[in-house]
Amino acid sequence: MHLYDYALIIAFFALVLIPAPFLGRFYYRVMEGQRTWLSPVLQPVENGCYRLAGIDPKAEQSWQRYALALLAFNLAGFGLLFAILLLQGYLPLNPQQLPGQEWTLAFNTAVSFMANTNWQAYSGEASLSYLSQMAGLTVQNFVSAATGLAVLVALCRGIGRRSASTLGNFWVDMTRATLYGLLPLSIVLALLLVAQGVPQTFAHYVDAVTWQGAQQSIPLGPAASQIAIKQLGTNGGGFFGVNSAHPFENPTALSNLFELVSIILIPAALVFTFGHYVKDLRQSRAIIACMLALFLMGGAVSLYAEYQPNPAVVSAQVEQTAPLEGKESRFGTTASVLWSVTTTAASNGSVNAMHDSLNPLSGMVALVNMMLGEVIFGGVGAGLYGMLLNVLIAVFLAGLMIGRTPEYLGKKLQAREVQLLVASLLVMPVGVLVLGAIAASLPGPAAAVSNPGAHGFSQLLYAYTSASANNGSAFAGFGANTPFHNLMLGLGMLIGRFGYILPVLALAGSLALKKTAPVNANSFPTHGPLFVTLLTVTILLVGGLTFLPTLALGPIAEHLSMGF
Repeated sequence: MHLYDYALIIAFFALVLIPAPFLGRFYYRVMEGQRTWLSPVLQPVENGCYRLAGIDPKAEQSWQRYALALLAFNLAGFGLLFAILLLQGYLPLNPQQLPGQEWTLAFNTAVSFMANTNWQAYSGEASLSYLSQMAGLTVQNFVSAATGLAVLVALCRGIGRRSASTLGNFWVDMTRATLYGLLPLSIVLALLLVAQGVPQTFAHYVDAVTWQGAQQSIPLGPAASQIAIKQLGTNGGGFFGVNSAHPFENPTALSNLFELVSIILIPAALVFTFGHYVKDLRQSRAIIACMLALFLMGGAVSLYAEYQPNPAVVSAQVEQTAPLEGKESRFGTTASVLWSVTTTAASNGSVNAMHDSLNPLSGMVALVNMMLGEVIFGGVGAGLYGMLLNVLIAVFLAGLMIGRTPEYLGKKLQAREVQLLVASLLVMPVGVLVLGAIAASLPGPAAAVSNPGAHGFSQLLYAYTSASANNGSAFAGFGANTPFHNLMLGLGMLIGRFGYILPVLALAGSLALKKTAPVNANSFPTHGPLFVTLLTVTILLVGGLTFLPTLALGPIAEHLSMGF
């Protein structure tokens, strides 16, 4: 590694962590309807949205009504996007006259973007019109991220309130999350990307002749606006087929840094938003310390692995250098590794290098980041409510060890809460192990794997892990665009999204009803180094016990076969 590699890492963490407390307080004020510096401009727009939709912003909902509103909104979004993708050949803003998608692919794509996964079994510039990209995918990038933020806020209220039967209003939370939380940052990032050379145009594709005399079609389109929200909303779906490795999506080292920071900027800030809801910022510092510990562990392993030459292709006479297969030379090894770790830690499916070319240990880190359940920063809102589920599990285990009724911030965890926590623990195993086993055991679906042996198994395992974790990235060698995988991966995305959201809302409703017991000297502290260690070990143990056997068949076996 060189000096500029260390400078990149330092700049990345500085740009994420320094503004996080301030942005976290801003989000708290926004979601609670308090006045902010954007209120003079956006408050009239917000009020107009309520009047247009017939919503009373002061009317709160129980967790059941909150969940029904959320499900209805997401179902409507799925239906609209599904129709756009099927009918895009008949719709405007289609200068390339691209036909509609095949129905299983349209189903998979609509589920993917509605569930904040952005798994793409197609190449965007060759398959989607400008209308589909903007009115379909970009809109879902906003509202799917806002849905996650709304669910997090409902859980924060459930933990912070006492003897309450309501959690807020889903329609209000969605409006505020989109209007204040996502739109302004997306406009700023889109302008920065345009300044770096990312296209934002409705012009036709450009036909050109290369130096070799070959005909080439250069794709254009309104890319910058979609790329901005795909990163800020932890979505990840690329405007172009090779995603953020494409020079039109990510042209320079500076655009790479902007996009990299934006991926976890909001998830890191929301940790501090939680601290404001529970009136204890020590809880925020403990949670972000755990997230950083897990992130740094994965990052260190990945950097070590990617800087090791492959003994199968490097002889003693050749200089031992880090392999660049699958990486863009304008980014290099460190920026590519930092991207793979950040995106899989943040449930963002974008890539600036091909994960299929990662060394086995680096691929394993990407898999583990997702298998842990979207808790290392994770998606907008989704990462923190996933982490809070693990916090409650750690508190429950601590209660068992010391023989006390477990409680978190004065709220006792009883049978109903534990049942909901156990239900959430089943989400990733069902999506990854059950659906993945079905796909691996059938000869037709298994043919989507392009490599034999352990690496081929890793390709399939990665696909179903990515879908169930609502991540959306993939090992590039996996041929996912078949009716079977389109439907099964779509099912995995639904399980991974709503299998967490519904227990989280039920848990929030149950905790909101409880009275808050006073915290005293006998209460188990959840803000110190001991609890951070317990939480980190709990996350690793739960993930390890669940997925270690499958990892042993994939990346671990591949690593051992390389002869290190």
